[in-house]
Amino acid sequence: MAEIKVYKAITPGLRGKISQTFANVKKANIPRELVVPNHRKKGRNNQGVITIRHRGGGHKKLYRKIDFKRNKYDIPGIINRIDYDPNRNVNIALVYYADGEKRYILHPEKVQIGETIMSGTNVEIKRGNSLPLRNIPIGTTIHNIELMHKKGGQFVRSAGSGARLLAKDRNYAIIRLPSKEVRLIHEDCWATIGRLSNSEVNLTRSGKAGRTRWLGIKPTVRGVVMNPCDHPHGGGEGKAPVGRAKPVTPWGKPALGMKTRKKNKKSSNYIIKQSK
Repeated sequence: MAEIKVYKAITPGLRGKISQTFANVKKANIPRELVVPNHRKKGRNNQGVITIRHRGGGHKKLYRKIDFKRNKYDIPGIINRIDYDPNRNVNIALVYYADGEKRYILHPEKVQIGETIMSGTNVEIKRGNSLPLRNIPIGTTIHNIELMHKKGGQFVRSAGSGARLLAKDRNYAIIRLPSKEVRLIHEDCWATIGRLSNSEVNLTRSGKAGRTRWLGIKPTVRGVVMNPCDHPHGGGEGKAPVGRAKPVTPWGKPALGMKTRKKNKKSSNYIIKQSK
């Protein structure tokens, strides 16, 4: 568990800064076979047009290859160390398998260095082990859940998150996701036991604008301070209100509370209860 450090206001940049100490994270050389160059798109599409605002700049990053499939079946692996990953908010664990291969996995909470983990259909039900949903007991907390068999985990991969296996019915598992959405997932899909680590990451505060820019996040400008040609909220004399019944996006669509999921999406048939 990472500890939270609150800084004294020695400088303006430290006033309000709250960070993690990374006491368990080891600073060591990364295995070269587990990293690849990472050219970030900076919020632009293949034509160079900005499609996601407020992204760009930031420090260079190497992408760590994460084993989302956990397909080293029935081969024990030992947690060698816990690393920081700049590409995600959860820590990653370096696993040394018995056959000599090294892999990164998402670090489950309370799994210590030196512990043994395994993947398989009949492995022990303990934190860090990966099994098919049909072999996981009801009521278990799980993460890194597959949506399609053998595609690799796609659900519940952020820091501190965990889903709950509620029931099983006709080859489908009923799972409550961290968003409170309840949905069906086929029992052949795999998941990992336990909750993910680094749950205190939401308590951190940058402290200064420059540190936010290092993360590749650019400033956000409010619509009410723009001109009318730039935003529907813009214009007016002095400090003017929004001027509409509800806040809207720069493109005139409702900004608060509007559901953005496609109405005729096929996977909606597997959702029992929508997230709020």
